[in-house]
Parts: sequence; C-alpha cells; structure tokens
Amino acid sequence: MLILYNLILTTLLILASPLLFVKAIFTRKYRSRLPGRLGIGLQEPHDQPWPRPRIWIQALSVGEVRSAVPLVRGLRNAFPGGSILFSTSTATGARQAQETLADVVDRFLAFPLDLPWVVDRFIRTLRPDIFILVETDFWPNLLFGLRARAIPLVLVNGRISAASLKRYKRFAFFFRPMFRIFDLVTTQSRIDAARFLELGATAARTLTLGNLKFDDLRLSPAPLTGDVPAADNKPPPLPWSAGATILIAGSTHGGEDEMILEIFTGLRRDFPDLVLLLAPRHPERARAVQAAAARCGYAARLRSETGSPDAHVLRVLILDTIGELTHLYGQGEVAFVGGSLVAAGGHNPLEPARHGKAVLFGPHMEDFAEIAADLLAAGAAEQCGDSEELFLRLASLLADRDRLKTMGRQGRDLVLRHQGVACRHVAAIVQLLDNGKAR
Repeated sequence: MLILYNLILTTLLILASPLLFVKAIFTRKYRSRLPGRLGIGLQEPHDQPWPRPRIWIQALSVGEVRSAVPLVRGLRNAFPGGSILFSTSTATGARQAQETLADVVDRFLAFPLDLPWVVDRFIRTLRPDIFILVETDFWPNLLFGLRARAIPLVLVNGRISAASLKRYKRFAFFFRPMFRIFDLVTTQSRIDAARFLELGATAARTLTLGNLKFDDLRLSPAPLTGDVPAADNKPPPLPWSAGATILIAGSTHGGEDEMILEIFTGLRRDFPDLVLLLAPRHPERARAVQAAAARCGYAARLRSETGSPDAHVLRVLILDTIGELTHLYGQGEVAFVGGSLVAAGGHNPLEPARHGKAVLFGPHMEDFAEIAADLLAAGAAEQCGDSEELFLRLASLLADRDRLKTMGRQGRDLVLRHQGVACRHVAAIVQLLDNGKAR
C-alpha cells in the first residue's frame, strides 16, 4: 500500500511542482508555514530536552483544535511533568491552538507534509511516546512510520459521515490497513464505531466515549442566566444596547449569507429591535459578506474595524475574527448554525446550545447528525427544510420569548449531562501508556 501511495504521490508532486512552487512563494499563508511543514529548523532543545512522556497531538484545523482543548488540559493534569507537542495543518488552526492552549502546550508545530524523508525527520526529532490524532486527517507515511517504531497510535473523537464511509469503502484496499493499526479508536457515537469497524478498526480497541465537543467549554451546573458560561478569554461585548434582540448566524457558507440577510429583512418588519451578527465560516469571506449586506441596504461593519459603531444605526455586524464565535453565541437571543441550508454538512450546534440559546439549522447536518438528533429530541433545536421555513420558525420563536428560554435551558441541560467525555478519554490514554506499549 505504501509503495503505491508514494509512487502516486511522487508522480503528482513532480507534475504539480511548478504550480505548487509559485503558490508557495506568492501566497503568504503557504509561504510562512512551508518551512515548518518540511521540518526545517525542527530540533529538540539541548539544554532542556522535552521530558517524558512525550505526547504528540495533531488537530487538522479550528474545529478539531476546539475539540482537543478539554483533552489537552486533561492530559496536562494527568502528566504535569510530561511534554505536550501540538501540531496543526492550517494557519487558522495554529492561531486557535496558540490562543487557547499556550499555557499547557510545550511546543506548537506545523504538521509535517506526508513525504517519507519529512515524516522520518519529525519522528526522529520528536521521539513521541504516543501519537493522538483528533477526529480525522489520515496520512499513511506518518501513521505507518510511527507504527514501525512501536509508537502507540490513538484516534480520538472519531466520526465518519455516511458520505465519507462510501468514499473510504470505495478504496478499502488502501484505508483498511491504516484504520487497523490504531491501538485505540474512540468514537463520538455507536454509529461512528460501527462504521470504523466496517472499515477495519479492531473491535477490542474501539470505544464509544462520546463527543469531546461536549466538554469544549467549562460549564458548571449553576442556574441558567443570560450570561456566557464560565470560559477563558471572554471577548468584548457586541456593540448593541441591552434593548436589542440579537440574531446570530454562525459559520455560514457562500449562498447562505444572502438567505440570512433576506430573512433578517423580513423579520425586522415585525421585530424592529432585531440586529444580526453574521459570522462566515471562513473569515476571508467577510468583505464579500459585507458587500452582500450593502446590496440589501445595510451599512454593515466588520468586527475587527476600529472605532465605536453607532449602535442606534448599526443593524448588521460581520464577524471576521477567529475564535470569538463560540463565546459570542452567549450574547445572542437565538442562533442559526450555518453550513446547513447549503450542502456543507453543517457545523457544531453545541456551541450556542451550551450557552442556553435556542438553536436552528437547515436540512444538511450530516457531519453532526447525532448531536443534531440529540438536540432535537431534547426540544432544544428546530430543523428547517429551507430558508422559507427558517423565516417562519424564527418569527414564531421571536414572538414567544418563554419558548426561546425553554429551548435554551433544555439545550444547556443536555450539554451538562454529557460532561466528562474528556475525563473518559484521558483515562483510556493513561491506561494505554501504563500497559507498557509506549517506550
């Protein structure tokens, strides 16, 4: 399998090298991270080598970093004298990791390119006692390189959508050996566990421990209030007065912004105090979203713009920062979770639910199907078939504030009932290390 993979990879690199070279040189985010991903400058400090156990954790991007936060903090508590090395694949993920985990991580890294000589350099330099992969991002050279050195491999918070399952099964000859080598696979749900087993994971090493995102923020079972639950780095408040009703549309994709703006315009006819925080999934789209708002007649501001906006005039605020949305949900009245009116698989509806906010989303929640089902069953969320139904349900909820509060309370109660996922993960990882499988 590796021989075929590397043959294909080498051929593609040769063919695409001119384009990749130009992109790396002229695109800042690639240019700045490429040396790190090649292992240039990577070395263990000679004066104070990283103590053991050395725990290498890999998170693809922002969503995976957020999932990893409670696990990383739990591992730091379990191994206060050990080393935590944390790698990410994207620049936005790296920024998120450094903002949220700087106090517990010993070294932040760019994830290596999956080339044999690069992977070998990382493994020889880091010499980890265990490698923990968060959710996804399977790279054969790295995984088999770690396995060749008898380094335990752990996949945490594993999930496989129905669409991904079909793709993996189509290339089962390639993926089955890779899933089989994990010493431990923890899944978000029993459905995910069944899919991993179907793809070759070993039953005795596959555990359903729940979704780490339930532990993403530290909540206490205190009475529900309008405040944001206890969390580090609470962002500045939104610029509107206490009398404003804030609708938050989070993690929206292209095509959804226009729908939300149209819905917002319709709602303001009956709810003139309504304002909108519109948070595109990719902050680089913020200017395009701002232009869409202008076409709808709104002088929208970007969150990052300096100066104090006139709260009496501002109706639409565009969130173009990273890491704030999960906290800002607590300042809204009701939340729509994007990536769901368009076929993007949806995003995490627990982020507003944990703040005690009513949640709405569209028909496409494939990536968070079980969480969405749990929220719906708890009466904490409503699913809409299209933008017209979303408008009607929002109008109904905004006219019934008691129902909004009830939905929010039920969502937060659901989150509280699922706390402890990170503790279960830490216990399983500690047992794996104690069993002597690590060097």
